[in-house]
Amino acid sequence: MKKAPVFLILFFLFGAAIAQDDIFGIDTKARTKNRKAQSDVGNFTRNLISNISFEFSGGGAYHVPVIDFNSEQPGQYPIVQYRNLEEPRELTSEDTIRFRGNGMAYPINLGVRINVFNALTIGGGYGREFGRLSSLKGNDYEFLFENRNYTFDKVYANVGLVLYDARKRAKYLNWRYRRYASSNFYMQSEKNQRIRQNYPWRFLLDAEFGNVIIRKSFDERLLTNNQTFYSVGLRIEREFSEYTRFFVRGGAEFRNFIFQAENLASFQDLRQNLYVAQVGLSINLPGTKRCKVQGCGVVMKHLHDGVEYRGSSIFRLQNRKIGQWY
Repeated sequence: MKKAPVFLILFFLFGAAIAQDDIFGIDTKARTKNRKAQSDVGNFTRNLISNISFEFSGGGAYHVPVIDFNSEQPGQYPIVQYRNLEEPRELTSEDTIRFRGNGMAYPINLGVRINVFNALTIGGGYGREFGRLSSLKGNDYEFLFENRNYTFDKVYANVGLVLYDARKRAKYLNWRYRRYASSNFYMQSEKNQRIRQNYPWRFLLDAEFGNVIIRKSFDERLLTNNQTFYSVGLRIEREFSEYTRFFVRGGAEFRNFIFQAENLASFQDLRQNLYVAQVGLSINLPGTKRCKVQGCGVVMKHLHDGVEYRGSSIFRLQNRKIGQWY
């Protein structure tokens, strides 16, 4: 009988805590899922901006310029013979020569991306490329340029197809464990444990297309009209938190330029193929506000009055597990 008063006291204390609907910053009421603001407009806006990310990247590229040369007036082009000089020979309209060179380029990019249902990403950006190339050589001849250095700007759009990520991994694990009966608790527990594991990797098939703006040309005879380009590559991302990720992108980029002769009546197509490797950092706009409730020390995502808040910096995992707290 002496235990009854103690039990009643604990019961009333627990009831008072429940009545507040908020225990240690965790709301006990069932609310609308992922609600991030009190108003519907604010909730919609925050869900929308949480799919927008900004990124900065830089890297290097090995590029190969190529000209398949043939002209009625080859003397109008800066071509000299550099080999077999003991047998000098001038080019004629009958000659077709592939001139080929190489060089290095260093692109930097600033862009924005929008996540579309975790299946696609679309976006765009602006980039600058600093490059250097050698003269082009073919057979015994050399195609000379006025300068070796160039500076190009790029305005581009991009689209990415998600090939594999945590969601697709979960579907794959469900498919892989399908042969085990639901009564096989050991294998079902193993499957669920693997699905709940943090999988920070994402693989995308990435494509870019846009215009090249010539800021500093390697030759004044290169037409300065905006030239189109396109690029395809594989992008690998590694998440550090729900909002920040490091990525590596490797791929190939293709451009076409026009090199004009001195008499303006003849021109040659110059193809530039680049093999690019880039690294970068991407940061999502946080759709969930940082918790400012006085005295709340929750570091995970939690609710106050039905609104979701984050308890940590955007550079930290919000719902950290064992071994991820430091």
